[in-house]
Amino acid sequence: MTVERVANGGWCVGRHEGRVVFVRHALPGERVRVKVTEETAKFLRADAVEILQPSPDRVAPPCPYAGPGACGGCDWQHASLEAQRRLKAQVVAEQLSRLAGIDREVTVEEVPGAPDGLGWRTRVQFAARRNGVIGLRRHRSHEVEPIDACLIAHPEVEAVGAESQNWRGAASVEVIASSGGDRAVVVAPEGRREVVMPALDAPAAVLVAHGRGRTEAVRGSEVLRERVGERTFEVTGSGFWQVHPGAPATLVEAVMDFARPRPGEWALDLYCGVGLFAAELAQAVGPEGGVLGVESEAATVEDARRNLRDLPWAEVERGRVENALDRHGIERADLVVVDPPRSGLGREVVDRVARLEATRIVYVSCDPATLARDIAWFAGHGYELSELRAFDAFPMTAHVECVALLTRPSR
Repeated sequence: MTVERVANGGWCVGRHEGRVVFVRHALPGERVRVKVTEETAKFLRADAVEILQPSPDRVAPPCPYAGPGACGGCDWQHASLEAQRRLKAQVVAEQLSRLAGIDREVTVEEVPGAPDGLGWRTRVQFAARRNGVIGLRRHRSHEVEPIDACLIAHPEVEAVGAESQNWRGAASVEVIASSGGDRAVVVAPEGRREVVMPALDAPAAVLVAHGRGRTEAVRGSEVLRERVGERTFEVTGSGFWQVHPGAPATLVEAVMDFARPRPGEWALDLYCGVGLFAAELAQAVGPEGGVLGVESEAATVEDARRNLRDLPWAEVERGRVENALDRHGIERADLVVVDPPRSGLGREVVDRVARLEATRIVYVSCDPATLARDIAWFAGHGYELSELRAFDAFPMTAHVECVALLTRPSR
């Protein structure tokens, strides 16, 4: 079959005997032989197992585990970096057009810190087999592909040597290397099994995950330091932090450029994590203004409060966004920043945020489909997409980070 175009999620789309086929390991314009991996009533999924007419954008994958039936961690290792960003831009533009009715040219920008697209991931979660061998899951599968090393992992992650050790009794093993110079290994036991902790190739704290974000340090500290500019943030264990070392500073710059916070304004940072954006907002609005962050994870809320302790006009409350705003009687805001999970805001939260009548809503998203869906819902409340930037914060994968500015026309 001939592959026609790119689709969201690392797929390309073609047709065979009138049926839509979503193909991995291919590029638009290529003639490929495919092996069907899944069949539904409406479409097929397949892997390109032979490239008959390659695209000029095709390159040899740098990782030996990239390819059909192997590791599912990367989607685009067979494409040049320039082509990867062009494909991601097409996906963002297509989602905006299809779901929000917005036609806009999109450029995906490089994030500093990984010029060859490798060695950037500072947090890697490995899955464990029953025999203690760890690796990464195959695409759309629970099967674990054992690996010797991950090429997109940061060198400080690989320095721990987790892949060469046996982790019998573990369900997963996460290795973290922070920008503040800390390393940690977070082990989640398989049920009630006891994990025998192996020797590591480099010093690292060892934490045991007890579920729901709770961790216990059995060696070293469970708090890791992350540096952004002159500021240090503390993140407990597996708490959320951008995995590309250049992403936090890049996103802060983009958010602040769109938000334009002014002294004395009242700003909200929803899904605030450990306070990355709230800290910048608080410094900009000053003590005559105020910032309220909302976050659902208890450990993350404690991290955020600790990270913002020098900015007493910035507060953080725990809870679901829609409940927290109602509980605290928040009826208005000058400015709102939202950074939801991949599932996006959803209709209920969009409606609640729109009622705040903020002049600027800055939306940080890791999924262009849910971003476009939510933008369409905001349009029903009079908001329009004024600015958009997209960043290649996940090279070699299909993921892309977007920052959108939504505004209301002057009435």
